[in-house]
Amino acid sequence: MQMEPLQMTPVRQVAMSAESHLGETEDKQVVKSFGEYLVDSLKKTNELILDSDKWNAALAAGKVEDISQVVVAGQKAELALQLTLQLRNKATSAYQEIMRMQV
Repeated sequence: MQMEPLQMTPVRQVAMSAESHLGETEDKQVVKSFGEYLVDSLKKTNELILDSDKWNAALAAGKVEDISQVVVAGQKAELALQLTLQLRNKATSAYQEIMRMQV
C-alpha cells in the first residue's frame, strides 16, 4: 500500500542541492573565492592611491587645469584606504574573539 505525503502547507518546498550549484552563476562564470576578492580589492586600493599620487604630482608641476580632479582622486584613495583599514580591524577583532573562545 502506497502512502501519500501530508501536504499541510499550501507552499511546496523545493530543495536544491548546494553541491549541484557550487561554482555556478546565472551566466556560468567561475565564482571567485573570498581571497581572490580580497586581493583584487587591495590591488584596486593601491591603484587609487597611485592615481592620487600622479594627480598630486601633476598639480605640483602646474599641469592640472581643474583642481577638483585632484581632490576627487584624493578622496577616492582616502575612502578606499579607510575601508581597507576597517576591514583589517574587523578581521583582526574576529580572529581575537575566536581565539578567546573556550573549546
